[in-house]
Amino acid sequence: MAKKLVSWNVNGLRACVSKGCFQDFMEKEDPDVICLQETKLQEGQIELELAGYEQYWNYAEKKGYSGTAIFTKEKPISVTYGLGIEEHDHEGRVITAEYEKYYLVTVYVPNAKDDLSRLEYRQVWEDDFLAYIKGLEKKKPVIYCGDLNVAHREIDLKNPKSNRGHAGFTDEERGKFDNVLSSGLVDTFRHFYPDLEGAYSWWSYRFKAREKNAGWRIDYFVVSKALVPELEDAKIYAEALGSDHCPVGLILR
Repeated sequence: MAKKLVSWNVNGLRACVSKGCFQDFMEKEDPDVICLQETKLQEGQIELELAGYEQYWNYAEKKGYSGTAIFTKEKPISVTYGLGIEEHDHEGRVITAEYEKYYLVTVYVPNAKDDLSRLEYRQVWEDDFLAYIKGLEKKKPVIYCGDLNVAHREIDLKNPKSNRGHAGFTDEERGKFDNVLSSGLVDTFRHFYPDLEGAYSWWSYRFKAREKNAGWRIDYFVVSKALVPELEDAKIYAEALGSDHCPVGLILR
């Protein structure tokens, strides 16, 4: 029985729900687990009825900002929040769910910002997050997913030349993703579709970008190499509306 994992930066869950888009997607795709980023919620701000799912939330201290969630049909063995590093754990960016065969981590990686004012912090985050993942991997394989806020290669965005050096496509951010792959982790979408062009998960709200498919692939499922034999397919649900990101998925055998 294949298992369907989904990740979605909903860019404000209340808005996505009020448009009916979230419910439509859940009804159509019926994922075993869905990991959310940028929920932009505090506790008690939404009552979400999801029959058959356990719900786990990590809220940012700052209102209307960041935040992650995991909704899962199978109850995890354990759930932890954050990286256990004070500097990184005020923005609700990480949840880790432990299952029998692997850890599943949802992550919303900090944006470097248009003026790159957060790029230096972002570098520290990247190193600490990778160390966290490699630490988990000593116990069992890891799947992590979410908005990683980086287009890794030129194929991963529509206009690489004009965006070189911009947030999400700086040499520094791309280099950190190189480190992820050289550490023995796998970008599952490129594992299945190494040369597929025009496959994006985020589009600016400006310039009719989504209509023109002028996008970026910045949402990922990354897995330990040990899990590669368990992979059946990777998905981008480009038709799913409700956010400036679309959901991405991973199908396990």
